[in-house]
Amino acid sequence: MTELSILLHPDPRLKKISIQVTNIDERIKKLCLDMIDTMYNHSGVGLAAPQVGVLKRVVVMDCSDDGEKSPVTLINPEIVWSSEEVSKFEEGCLSIPHIREEIKRPSSVQVKFTDICGISKESYFKGLWATCIQHEIDHLNGKLFIDYLGPIKRSFITKKMKKYKKEIIKK
Repeated sequence: MTELSILLHPDPRLKKISIQVTNIDERIKKLCLDMIDTMYNHSGVGLAAPQVGVLKRVVVMDCSDDGEKSPVTLINPEIVWSSEEVSKFEEGCLSIPHIREEIKRPSSVQVKFTDICGISKESYFKGLWATCIQHEIDHLNGKLFIDYLGPIKRSFITKKMKKYKKEIIKK
């Protein structure tokens, strides 16, 4: 498979709303497989298509902690239920490397989606899986985890990322 380039914040493409996938063709299947490889190669637990410059509603994730790879592909994911109970997780993002912040989200969610074979499904996620799918769906809606932070902290992180991107370009 092909490793894809990950967009880094700030990039205007990360703030755009992704469009529904209407046909799961070979291009979409290849995108999903390439996203899984990219996620693993960057030690991520989730990746949304906008992070690789594709404004389609596609998410891959693997929050398994048993050492076995268990990737999940969700096309057109939609949260249909969220718990009132919330959890705090220190979130990171492949588009905002080296930055982690504690974010509060519903501790469990029910998600409707289509799998890579075109089968409609609904799954219940809790714990890290729930946090991850909410984080990735936010990407599909043009939202970053830092958007949950106050304006001063968000501005500080954005400045830090601009500096980081300039350093990368120099190398």
